[in-house]
Amino acid sequence: MTNLTSEQTAEIESLRSTSSSTLRPVSAGLEEILHKAFPVLDHGFVRVVDYMGDDSAVVQAARVSYGRGTRRVQEDSGLINYLLRHHHTTPFEMAEIKLHVKLPIFVARQWIRHRTASVNEYSARYSVLDNEFYIPEPEHLAAQSTSNRQGRGSVLEGDEAEEVLSLLRRDAEQAYSDYATMLNDPTMPDHRDDRSGLARELARMNLSLNFYTQWYWKTDLHNLMNFLRLRADAHAQYEIRAYADIMMGMMAAWVPISHAAFKEHRMEAVQLSGTAVKAVRRMIEGEVVTQASSGLSTREWQELSAALELASSLG
Repeated sequence: MTNLTSEQTAEIESLRSTSSSTLRPVSAGLEEILHKAFPVLDHGFVRVVDYMGDDSAVVQAARVSYGRGTRRVQEDSGLINYLLRHHHTTPFEMAEIKLHVKLPIFVARQWIRHRTASVNEYSARYSVLDNEFYIPEPEHLAAQSTSNRQGRGSVLEGDEAEEVLSLLRRDAEQAYSDYATMLNDPTMPDHRDDRSGLARELARMNLSLNFYTQWYWKTDLHNLMNFLRLRADAHAQYEIRAYADIMMGMMAAWVPISHAAFKEHRMEAVQLSGTAVKAVRRMIEGEVVTQASSGLSTREWQELSAALELASSLG
């Protein structure tokens, strides 16, 4: 499998060759991909290593009932859609998922902002980090946006792009070479018997943010949806969005009813302020509304126009 060590590949093959009987509800879709690693970026991956519950766990919690019973799928779908539409969250906390993720450190620092999860990260105090670092594909090598302080502008091209890629690769290679020198680990190249080597917890500070780390990340369905709502959005940074897109597929396999409702009421929905609602009502009544007469700021007006595609109603 791409981006896995031989040991990880052997472990996954062993796990997938062993099955267990259970009385717990299982997700057929997630069982199909359990333990499989899905490659992300140049060296990363994400895989499901465990889960608890499925769509029925959400329904059961909402109804405080005994499980599936004789209800129809349409009834479960209606209830889950109702819960999301009205922002009920607790039932979605009854289903949990655990992922094994390999990701660049700078992506991990964004990811960890979602604090409602249990995380155990690879320890560079205990182990030596691999010589793997993220280098963007040329189409993702963009300049700083002039209008958004945390966004990207036009894609770099030609000599400028080549120079940046060369710098990124050169600096990462040099950083790891220096890291190995400071460690002077017997298992690494250029080991010298006449040096003791620096402690791992100190040597690691030399590495740049594009080096890869790994962690186990466990969260419930409610908080997974909060993560995906932000990180699978078109405005999210590409590198973390690449992981979120894979996780959206995993959610669809795990809880298909909740996934469909999530797309309907979160990902493809639009939230309007009270002032924006009043402006839309005036448009529906046939009035030509301008930004100046709407009561909205320029930014809010642009967002409303883009979200609702109301160009024909704008003055």
